[in-house]
Amino acid sequence: MTRIFTSDIRDDCRKDRPDPYPVHILDRVDRPTTAIHDNKIQRVDERDGGFQRAGKGEYGEKLKKEYGRFIGKHPLSGALCTMGGALGHMVDEPMKLKQAGRSPWNTSFWPPMPDTSDDIAPGTDDPKTNAWHIKETAYFLRADIVGICKLPQYAVFSHSKHKGKKVELNHKYAISIVVDQDWRTASAFNGSDWISNSMSFLAYAGSGYIACILADYIRRLGYPARSHHAMNYKVVVPPILLWSGIGEMSRMGDVVINPFLGPRYKAAVVTTDMPLEIDRPIDFGLQDFCSKCGKCAEMCPSQAISYGDKIMHNGYEKWPNDVKKCTSMRVGNPNGSGCGTCIKVCPWNKPFTPFHRTVNWFLRKFPSTRKFGIWCDDLLGYHKPNYKQKWWLDLDQVDGRFVTPKKSGYTKKR
Repeated sequence: MTRIFTSDIRDDCRKDRPDPYPVHILDRVDRPTTAIHDNKIQRVDERDGGFQRAGKGEYGEKLKKEYGRFIGKHPLSGALCTMGGALGHMVDEPMKLKQAGRSPWNTSFWPPMPDTSDDIAPGTDDPKTNAWHIKETAYFLRADIVGICKLPQYAVFSHSKHKGKKVELNHKYAISIVVDQDWRTASAFNGSDWISNSMSFLAYAGSGYIACILADYIRRLGYPARSHHAMNYKVVVPPILLWSGIGEMSRMGDVVINPFLGPRYKAAVVTTDMPLEIDRPIDFGLQDFCSKCGKCAEMCPSQAISYGDKIMHNGYEKWPNDVKKCTSMRVGNPNGSGCGTCIKVCPWNKPFTPFHRTVNWFLRKFPSTRKFGIWCDDLLGYHKPNYKQKWWLDLDQVDGRFVTPKKSGYTKKR
């Protein structure tokens, strides 16, 4: 099997556009395809997230204990998380670390950064040009998809998970940075085995790395900027993904699906006051598709995904999901490291080949093809693992030593 690299897509799709994927062909709309009552949405406390609640023991002592090891119990995901963790203090101006004597490496060669708005770099005052340039910069840094929107204040956390500190963030714009979790690996895993967390933290660390560099670069151009990634957020990512045209809300709850990657990605964000031309939300028919599919709900090992209709929650429309069940599976999975079954089985999780591009076009454009497309997805067995592509080691850490586990994930017949 030929592996599809982002660089291959760039050569095929880019031409005079900055985007590696053909985002220019997507239908744009003024508002996201799910109802959002902007004035009714309450800001979210980061401490109320599923992982934070598990870590505090609100889901039981067993999960509290597992929370401390569920990533590091596989050596690759542990290594990736350590690298991502090193970016946790790089979200704001790195020079502050140097001044505080907290930098992990020698920064004596770093040039001084602008201190005032009078030190704006030339050629950075036009929003359209800036947006094009910032996207090109992110793609140069190996981002897969980038979008820009105005930062809605309800996307800013009310309080941080770190000591419950009140969050203040008044930047005007948000830049979404999306990184693929790797199709080849996604085709080989069963959704809940020992590589799942590594796929997540590959994209978490990658998008965080890009976001930290991009934010630092924007600050050096003379504008305030902050990166937000898995190790240090001030924002809730899904609404930013919606408004910046990355995807639509899905049956998986607060998961935003992209038409080219499906849910097989992780995202970081850069917020800034740099003047930027914004993107518009997209509509590729996902609300209709998810209402006809339900594959993620059926295959979910913890049955955390709803089979029913959408509801209004905190001022916005979504399919409900059971956060406790989902978190319990991802943190407490005894047969793997994390869980990404919904990512695995989603019909939008496909490689970017000519055949799949054609199918993608029909599914986006013609609602009558969607049920047939779901049936074909089942028939061709895309939800099943292709073990010929497996490359990783199944390992679990027990009493400080890595051992070969007896089981690898959960399998469920469709």
